[in-house]
Amino acid sequence: MNASMHDELDRRAAAVADQVVTWRRHLHAHPELSNRERETAALIAEHLRGLYLDEVRTGIAGHGVVGVLRGGQGGERVVALRADIDALPVPDECGVDFASHVVDEDYPGGPFPVSHACGHDCHTAMLLGAATVLAEVRESLPGTVLFVFQPAEEGPPVDEAGGAREMLAQGALDDPEPSMAFGFHVTPYPKGYIGYRVGNQFGASTLIKITITGEQVHGSTPWMGIDPMPAAGAILTGIGQLYRQINAFDPVTISIGHVQDVGRFNIIGRTVTLWGTIRCAVEDDMSDVQRRVDTLAGHTAQAYNCTAVTEFLQDVPAVHNEQSWMDAALPTFERVAGAGHVVETSATLGYDDVSEFVNKYGGLYVTLGVQDADLTPTGLPSPTPGGRGLFMNHNPHFYADDDTLVTGVRLHAHVAWDHLTGTLLPH
Repeated sequence: MNASMHDELDRRAAAVADQVVTWRRHLHAHPELSNRERETAALIAEHLRGLYLDEVRTGIAGHGVVGVLRGGQGGERVVALRADIDALPVPDECGVDFASHVVDEDYPGGPFPVSHACGHDCHTAMLLGAATVLAEVRESLPGTVLFVFQPAEEGPPVDEAGGAREMLAQGALDDPEPSMAFGFHVTPYPKGYIGYRVGNQFGASTLIKITITGEQVHGSTPWMGIDPMPAAGAILTGIGQLYRQINAFDPVTISIGHVQDVGRFNIIGRTVTLWGTIRCAVEDDMSDVQRRVDTLAGHTAQAYNCTAVTEFLQDVPAVHNEQSWMDAALPTFERVAGAGHVVETSATLGYDDVSEFVNKYGGLYVTLGVQDADLTPTGLPSPTPGGRGLFMNHNPHFYADDDTLVTGVRLHAHVAWDHLTGTLLPH
C-alpha cells in the first residue's frame, strides 16, 4: 500500500505543480514584512477553506494560519508541516519578470523595499501544494495533518510579539498535538538536493540592541557636549576582536547590521543605537558571548564619557536534528530526491525559529537546493558553468528555480504519509 500511495502522491504533486508555481510567483511579487502578512494569510486561508479541511484557524500570532486535515482512517499520529510566510526588508534584484517592487512606507524603521529574498514564497507555495495533494487522499490517511503557516520568522518589530513562540503561546497546535514537526528551507545548493545535518542544522540566535548615550550639542561646539559616535565606532571595532576570545572550533558570529542615530548633519545627537545579531553553533556559548558583548559595550562607552545599555532580544534556540529521527527519515528523503541527491551539509549559523516546534514535539528540519549549482569534492556547492550563479539567502540577487518546487510538495507529502503510517518514527 505504501509503495502505491507514494506513486499516487507523486502523481498528484505533478498535477498541482503549475499552480504551485503560480502561487509562488504571486507571493514573490506581493511580499509582506513580519507581522504584516495580511494578504498572504488571506490567500492561504482562502485556498485551505476551498480544500474543505476539517478546520482552518486564522489570526494566530498576528497572521498565522493552521489548517487541520483529519484522515479517514483514524489514527493517533499527527504531523505538523510548517512553512514561514514573511518577507524581508531587502531590494529585489533577482532579475525575474515577477520581481517585487513593493516598498513598505509604514514599517517601523522604514520605509523599506520588500522582497522574498529568503525564499519564504517558495515555502508557502510548496505547503499549499502539499495541502492540496494530501486533502485529495484524505480518506486513505491514518492520522491528522496540520498545515502550519507561520508569520514573523524573520523576527517581528522589537516591540511586538510574533513568530513560532507566540503561535505556541496561543495554543495553535494544542489540539491535536503533533507527534512530529517537519519543514525545510530552500538554499543555494543544487536543484532538488536535500541537505541534512545531525545535531544543530541551524545555530542559536539573539538580537542585540546597544544604546550609547552622550550629551547632545551643536556640531560646531563638540567640546560642550559628549559625542556618542566615537564610542559607537570603538564598540564596533571591539566587537570585531571578540572572536579571538572564543573557541575558534565552535563558530560564533557577532554582526552589527544597523546603526541608528538621533541627530542631523550639524547636530551631535544624544544617542546612537547599534542593532545586530549573535549566532552560535553551540547554544551553550550564547551566555558567555552575551556577557562579553555587554562588558565591551559598557566599558568602551565609559572610556568616551558615555554610557551604554545592552539588551538581548528575540532569542531563538538552535534547530537540532536528533540522530534517531534522521535515521528514520533518510529513506523517505532518498525516495523523494533520488539516489545520491541526499547529502550531509556543513554547519551553518543561519537561524530559524522552527526550532520552537521541533524542540517541543520532535521532528526534523532540512534544506532543499533550488539554484544552479554543482557539488565540489569537499561537498560544498559551486556555480554551474553557464548558470545564474550562487546567491545566499538575504542577498538581493537570491533566486529559486520554479521547477524544483514540485520536489518540495512531494517532500512534505511523503514525510506526512510515512510518519502517519509509522515508517518514519525515531527508534
